[in-house]
Amino acid sequence: MSDSPKPVYGGQAVIEGVMMRGRKAFAVAMRHPDGHIVVEKDKLSPIYQSRWAQVPFLRGLVLLWDALALGSRTLAISANLQVEDEEEELDGAALGLTMLASLGMAVVLFFLTPAGISYLFEHFLAVTPGWSNIIEGVVRLLILIGYMAGIGAIEDIGRVYEYHGAEHKTINAYEADVELTPKNVDQFPLEHPRCGTAFLLTVVIFSVLIFSLIGPLPILPRLGLRVLLIPILAGIAYEYLRWSAAHIRNPIVRILVAPNLWMQRLTTRPPDKGMLEVAITAFKEMKALEDTL
Repeated sequence: MSDSPKPVYGGQAVIEGVMMRGRKAFAVAMRHPDGHIVVEKDKLSPIYQSRWAQVPFLRGLVLLWDALALGSRTLAISANLQVEDEEEELDGAALGLTMLASLGMAVVLFFLTPAGISYLFEHFLAVTPGWSNIIEGVVRLLILIGYMAGIGAIEDIGRVYEYHGAEHKTINAYEADVELTPKNVDQFPLEHPRCGTAFLLTVVIFSVLIFSLIGPLPILPRLGLRVLLIPILAGIAYEYLRWSAAHIRNPIVRILVAPNLWMQRLTTRPPDKGMLEVAITAFKEMKALEDTL
């Protein structure tokens, strides 16, 4: 294996496909309903090369926002490929509204709801602020686990989870300097320390620590502060994942990231050969374009 550091590549599962993202380019490979693989690729937003993307803690928020936009864009591309009726395709306006609605629902479900429940414990059952924050964190974690497991029971989402596994296996194989063939890639783990699922769990854990530093508050300031602290949590979680991924061979670090890897069992499933072919195609197309930029 080469000792030179490798570029950090990532990706995302989409509908019947995989998106792979580099430093300057991305590619999304999708299985067309007739069976062949369709690829779309393009340069990334300049934000990935900007100075803001290099500032610790701030870069997590900058890249998270762009990743949400890129993720929504590639999800729309993959969804439109599967739709025969052009009138049902997502356009720019519909995509923007869908993204905003999804963000709003995520904030309500994962931040405001746990905060409201913990407030009820604190206000009506005389639970101390310290225990209230722990209860909030536990509720947030249970909601996260329940949500991931629940949507995984949907057949179409189950296939997305399989493509998610193919994405992880491909990145793992590349980082191990192995030739990217379906047979080789399939030997690698479904889990990856930089996964978005790990990011969500890390946010939950750090939310308990940070919210514990805040004293008791009335319900409205409590809810408002939870929302305002989301960017800070995102920045801390991003830096932690970068650090843990860079030191993953350290035994202590492996113990620390074990919960993150375990959580990925909820959002990844073993892919079939065709899914691995799609993920490998996405990676190679992304890499080929990036090498020309």
